Amino acid sequence: MYTLFRRLLLAQVCFVGLFASVLAQSEEFPVEVQNLAKAVRYQTISHQDLADIDYQNFDDFLDFLEETYPLSFSKLTVEKVSEYSRLMTWQGSDDSLRPVMLDSHYDVVPIEPGTENDWKEAPFAGVVVDGYLWGRGAIDDKSSVIANFEALESLLAEGFTPQRTLLFSLAHDEEIGGSNGGAKIAELIEQKGISLEYMVMEGSGIVDSYPMVSGKRMAMIGLAEKTYVTLTLTALGEGGHSSTPPKNSAIISLAKAVTALHENPFDPILMPPVSDLLESLAPHVDGLMGWALSNQWLTSGLIANQMSEDRISSTMVRNTTGVTMFNSGVKENVVPQQAQAKVNFRLLPGMTVENLIVDVKALINNPDINISSESWKTSPPIADKTEVGYKNIERAVQDVLPAAIVVPGLVTATTDSPHYTSVTDNIYRFHTFTMDIAHAKSVHGTNERVSVESIVNSVKLSRRIIELSAK
Repeated sequence: MYTLFRRLLLAQVCFVGLFASVLAQSEEFPVEVQNLAKAVRYQTISHQDLADIDYQNFDDFLDFLEETYPLSFSKLTVEKVSEYSRLMTWQGSDDSLRPVMLDSHYDVVPIEPGTENDWKEAPFAGVVVDGYLWGRGAIDDKSSVIANFEALESLLAEGFTPQRTLLFSLAHDEEIGGSNGGAKIAELIEQKGISLEYMVMEGSGIVDSYPMVSGKRMAMIGLAEKTYVTLTLTALGEGGHSSTPPKNSAIISLAKAVTALHENPFDPILMPPVSDLLESLAPHVDGLMGWALSNQWLTSGLIANQMSEDRISSTMVRNTTGVTMFNSGVKENVVPQQAQAKVNFRLLPGMTVENLIVDVKALINNPDINISSESWKTSPPIADKTEVGYKNIERAVQDVLPAAIVVPGLVTATTDSPHYTSVTDNIYRFHTFTMDIAHAKSVHGTNERVSVESIVNSVKLSRRIIELSAK
């Protein structure tokens, strides 16, 4: 009993010591860093199976926001959406101006089982080490949540009054499709008869060490994103005992089909907004490459082929094919009669799912394989880079980070933006944080982190975007 008591006491002392250490460390940094660190510690994890979600963490996180940003929640009109999402309205003085909305989400993806020990710091510790704040959500997307609220709270404290009405959306399920968060917020906005001038949400951001402009900082404003769609391929065949296998079983037919898709990628093509991105970079690129980027009427095919050779840049010029799931068989000595695979595609702007299925059928060339498409979110049209929304973000970057090159771009991942196609034509995908391009793989991966400098600058950028949007 005495030994057990000593162990319990030691564990308690260690916990208190660790807590005190984290607390003391966080107090060394600006308040926005401290608040993002606290935000990361709430395990607001979205699971595909809703039954696995611990919504107490979501309630606690929302309570944390209300306690930390009292002016924001008392001076703005706050509407609860699907219990855990919020739509907040900051009424402007001029009703003739269409509102602008800034969007963010606070749910995060799970930590892949078995990788917990691969993290340099515990995934939800929310600690600052080596100049970085570590933890799941530090980038995607609690950085946006905290930057927006820090900026909003400071403006309210100063008595700032917007001329244009501003909306702030806070979604809770973006990581699993946004059907109860972003989609319901968009429905509410539409029911109110509101047409947005534009909206700003997660997506592209500010990167250091971009290969084409090495040594320079680049701020990319995403004008569009790729369409996410998954096709299910089902093959039927003769089954039976494995001792007398058929010539072509369901598994073999399906394996040939997915191999054909994998080995025959779509042709690369250079199109907006990627062509706009490269044209904007051209003045900052020396030599033959700079000339090629400036003369795409002649070089677009060559550039597209060059970009298609790299795994990352290939996604910007090609409809991508990813075989993600394969399911068949119940026993090792039984040849199954059915095999099923799921193939995930990310389509460039303008490519329809109907056209995709036609191309996939032609590549597979097997009428016995059934192809069905699951629900997908059709991406919004390409936002206009000549409109006020783009110009306001561009000016905000120039004011806060004058050395950065501002360019339009394409987001190759998926956001909540498809839910908002009915309320605005111009959706700009822009994260206000700065990240070295080498750290990009940490988003949804191991060792997600954001620098202390980036957190401070992100609040300045968010504030400037709000100020400009409010005019």
